[in-house]
Amino acid sequence: MSATPMKAALKTASRDGQTDKPTPTFSLGSMDIKEYFARISYQGSHNKPDLATMTDIFQHHIQAVPFENLSIHCGERIELDLEATYNKIVKKKRGGWCMENNNILSWVLKTLGYNVTLLGAKVYVPEFDAYPEEIDHLLLRVDLDGKSYIVDGGFGMAYQLWQPMELISGTDQPQTPGVFRFQEENGTWYLEKVKRKQWVLNPSTSTSPNVENEVCRRVYLFTLQPRDIEEFRGCNSLLQTAPDSLFVTKSICSLQTADGIRALVGWKLTEIKYNYRDNMDLVEIRILADEELEKTLKEKFTIILDKKFVPVDKRLF
Repeated sequence: MSATPMKAALKTASRDGQTDKPTPTFSLGSMDIKEYFARISYQGSHNKPDLATMTDIFQHHIQAVPFENLSIHCGERIELDLEATYNKIVKKKRGGWCMENNNILSWVLKTLGYNVTLLGAKVYVPEFDAYPEEIDHLLLRVDLDGKSYIVDGGFGMAYQLWQPMELISGTDQPQTPGVFRFQEENGTWYLEKVKRKQWVLNPSTSTSPNVENEVCRRVYLFTLQPRDIEEFRGCNSLLQTAPDSLFVTKSICSLQTADGIRALVGWKLTEIKYNYRDNMDLVEIRILADEELEKTLKEKFTIILDKKFVPVDKRLF
């Protein structure tokens, strides 16, 4: 099934010039919200679409569903199709990238009665000190009780939000991973994050622990222009085929934990414990042997791949 029937089911119906709010249904086709809840181990309430419920579901999602692009490095194509994404994440217990994680989160939140809008972002590229010309990231805007929130369960790594962020400019919004904030300029919104200092236990360039200072990092920019999932087909294809795409040059799998993150990029496994002491994160890095990869993916990310995985970690420069 393509995303079209899902959109049709959730689309506002219009009769005689009147607009009715859709009635949420808990299952559609082979997609069942209860099966999704079981996948993310969520046992809380879902009867009232409020901020607390949305935050709880969101946190369960990011701690159960990895941010990963492993399909690309198994010779598989990542499909921009809601049911295909559901089967991959819920039934096969895999993860996904932004267009998978946030698309399924959009379905979940709409099903529960939230007012959700898809937005497009441009992810900052440090190597060029610039943003791309075209959108390359999908995120969600949720309007709730007179306020707007950004919900983004598809960024991964150390820049993953742990809570919905209120859409207000110039205000620090501290979360467990660090301090996030939006800056708005002439209708363009910029997401920034202030990372804590890092205590790196075993950096590859040294035999003793070292400290990296805290810095403010740009993450992405976006506008509030509503998007349709079809508008992401171009970047969904380009990001998994372009030779200079981050997702082609690196195999990535990251998962948020109760107190930090773990990430496998190529053969490098990084585990971070947030706010270990004195506004400092504890970072441990280990290089895995080929024979450790399959076991590590299963034990630390609950991922079992159908096809042969070929890790990649190339530098563009």
